[in-house]
Amino acid sequence: MKMHEIKFKNSSQNYSIIIGSNSLSIIQKKIKKICPKTKKIALIFDNKVPRKFKNILKKKLKNYETFFFPFNATEKSKSLKTVDSLLQKILLKNLNRSDLIISVGGGITGDVSGFVASIYKRGVNFINVPTTLLAQADSAIGGKTGVNSSQGKNLIGSFYQPKLVINDTSFLNSLPKKEMICGYAEILKHSIIKDKNFFNWLNKNTKYILSKKGKELSYAIKKSCEIKIYYVIRDTNEKGLRMILNFGHTFAHAIEVKNNYSKKISHGEAVLSGMILATRLSLVKKVCNKNTLREIEQIYKKNNLKYTFNKYSNHKLINSLIPFLKSDKKNDDDRINFILLKKIGKTTTPGKFKIPIYRLKSQIKSISQC
Repeated sequence: MKMHEIKFKNSSQNYSIIIGSNSLSIIQKKIKKICPKTKKIALIFDNKVPRKFKNILKKKLKNYETFFFPFNATEKSKSLKTVDSLLQKILLKNLNRSDLIISVGGGITGDVSGFVASIYKRGVNFINVPTTLLAQADSAIGGKTGVNSSQGKNLIGSFYQPKLVINDTSFLNSLPKKEMICGYAEILKHSIIKDKNFFNWLNKNTKYILSKKGKELSYAIKKSCEIKIYYVIRDTNEKGLRMILNFGHTFAHAIEVKNNYSKKISHGEAVLSGMILATRLSLVKKVCNKNTLREIEQIYKKNNLKYTFNKYSNHKLINSLIPFLKSDKKNDDDRINFILLKKIGKTTTPGKFKIPIYRLKSQIKSISQC
């Protein structure tokens, strides 16, 4: 199958994102080009990734001194304790700044590995090999790295761009449906915030994506990456425009923290819930019309995703999220900073809707009844 190559390029960074089945085959060639002085490679390897990919990488990287560090990718292991443990292990192997750290795993693995790479000897070469749809379509792009704290999700971290991202769709063959839905949530989000035509395409082709069909799946990842890149290159350090990518995430992160990052609800399912809540809030605030909400709800219903928002017709359940909204990274005062939706393909600008807690509480019932 044909490989796609798209570029991330701004004033200070320039790297490729490779998309396609068996694209892992070019990793040695790429390392020689972008990291010519590398001799040692530390691979932080998600335990969930099938062993055959470890064997492929061992073979492809046989000319380097390689070290594989197994990683248990859970939200609870996304911590400073885990980062310290990995740093100590890598320090014992004495990698220098011209050497390389490679993440092989989903978004959690990439976030932690990228953070480790950013602070190891003040920055070492980093390549991301995302193995889940969520990571390939979203989290591997943009340079956000970090860990969670008891106060909230992703509150400790850095911005650190990789030298290369390889999105090998072969990894996705082993993913369960729940993981595919998790990644699809971010793909759908990108269409909702930026591209009505892509949203319409997803309306017709989502079933092929969730069933892992080649051509449609690769196109959806490519398109999703391009939309993510559009925002990131204009606002790399998330000071303004890039916050639009957090559409639905204010509620989603609150859902995750409230549920103590339980496996019962994935990040993507929380995002799917959060986007409906954010769109309902947009309707209550008269930012969008009811047709916009119904059109988004329809794509959920058509693809059996309605379960992600059914329970949020209960105003008490929505109200229970409020204490967890306060720690969202977009907040810079005691108000909650929401990205709202004007119509499919267009959101409000960051900072436009900063809602005090007391006012949000007064609107919870209306949100539940939309």
